[in-house]
Amino acid sequence: MSNAAPPVPAGPVILTSQRDGIATLVMNRPDRLNALNNELSTALNEALGRAEVDESVRVVVVTGAGRAFCAGGDLGQIRAGREKGDHTQLEPLLRAGMQAGIRMRTMAKPVIAAVNGVAAGAGMNVALGADIRIAAEEAGFGQNFAKVGLFPDYGGTFFLPQLVGPSRAAEMFYTGDLITAQAALQMGIVNRVVPLAQLEAEVGALARKIAQGPPLAIRAVKKVLFGDEKAALEAALEREVQQQLICFHSEDCSEGIRAFFEKRAPNFQGR
Repeated sequence: MSNAAPPVPAGPVILTSQRDGIATLVMNRPDRLNALNNELSTALNEALGRAEVDESVRVVVVTGAGRAFCAGGDLGQIRAGREKGDHTQLEPLLRAGMQAGIRMRTMAKPVIAAVNGVAAGAGMNVALGADIRIAAEEAGFGQNFAKVGLFPDYGGTFFLPQLVGPSRAAEMFYTGDLITAQAALQMGIVNRVVPLAQLEAEVGALARKIAQGPPLAIRAVKKVLFGDEKAALEAALEREVQQQLICFHSEDCSEGIRAFFEKRAPNFQGR
């Protein structure tokens, strides 16, 4: 999660491009490590929606600008809402992330996450929503919600146990520790790890191979693998939103966020 003061955006928070049937969506807040605020979460969800209905798109790639994939929720925005006791700053962020996760997992088109750097908290869960994840060697993965007294969101409690099992998922959720790309590979979180300089080419080659394949058959495979999950995923994401709002109003959340900005260890009291 990023702790700098939010700047005025220099350009679109989502960069989109399309070539050879591949739609590439780039989260574009590099000075904030692509931390998710309301604007970015909404833009990501809307860009996924456009790709979903665009008949010329066969594959979607999601990645981040700069040195991070996505550092998670924008703690500057979350702190401002917490100090006011105002969850209206948080709930739209959660709802947009909820819809983005549902879209990534249930749209007919395959989705690839190109994880170019750190993917933490909600940022990790954006990557988990993809069908396939390819990570740069420099990437790191963490469910760092516990470090600030918050609950996993953006589908993490649904996606992660599917990949690594409940016990390993629990360890990541309980500790909030960051793991390396190689550790993520060993755990089955990512499909492959490549040098950063090769990431774009590696993802591009895979995306082109899929885009050149039989779309009806590939979409049918995705439906069989993931399509029946929609109701369960929606229920899980709704539970995440409700639990996150409860944690957001806790004293532990207030302490965790203060400690983060003061660069010290938090002293949680269970209140």
